[in-house]
Formats: sequence, C-alpha cells, structure tokens
Amino acid sequence: MKNKKVNVIHKLSTILFMITYSITTVSAKGDVSGVIQESWNNAESQIRSVVDNVIFPALSIILAIFLFIKLGSSYFDYKKNNDRFEWTAPSILFVCLVFTLTAPKFIWKLL
Repeated sequence: MKNKKVNVIHKLSTILFMITYSITTVSAKGDVSGVIQESWNNAESQIRSVVDNVIFPALSIILAIFLFIKLGSSYFDYKKNNDRFEWTAPSILFVCLVFTLTAPKFIWKLL
C-alpha cells in the first residue's frame, strides 16, 4: 500500500514539474521587427541570386520535361481514341512553364 502511494506521489510530482517547466513564457524585449528586417537586408542578395540562378531554372527544366511527357502521352491517347486531343494538362503545364521563365523579372517587385 505504501509503495503505491509513493509511486502515485512520484508520478504526480513528475507531472507537476513538467507542467511548470513547460508553462514558462518567453518574452522578447527590444525591437524584434528591426532584427528581422536587418537579417533580411543582409541575406536578400544571396537569396535573390540563389532563387534566380538555381530555383527558377530547376523548376523550368522540370516543368519542360513534364510538358513534353504530357504532350506525348496526350498524342498517344489521341491516336488510340481517334476522337479528340486533350489540351487541358499540357496547357496548364505550359502556363506554369511561362510563369517560371518570366517570374525572375517581376517577382522581386511584388515582394
């Protein structure tokens, strides 16, 4: 009986400790937005060069590959069915490809 009481007290004290440990609040003193703006200003040129020279070209290549694959599969579906060519998926991929090719020229003005 005594062992059960000790075990319950031990568990309750552990739970109480975890609750008090996790309740503590963190408050930031000072100019948080100024620090964020300063960090952005320091890293902005690096982020822009990586996005313009790596991210958008990689997306363009992936979308171009998907576009040609989808055009080929749509053509084979057309040949198999002999009724109509499905333009929806290739046109969506084409619009996305045009967007990723032209985005570096205007995306930074929006941000």
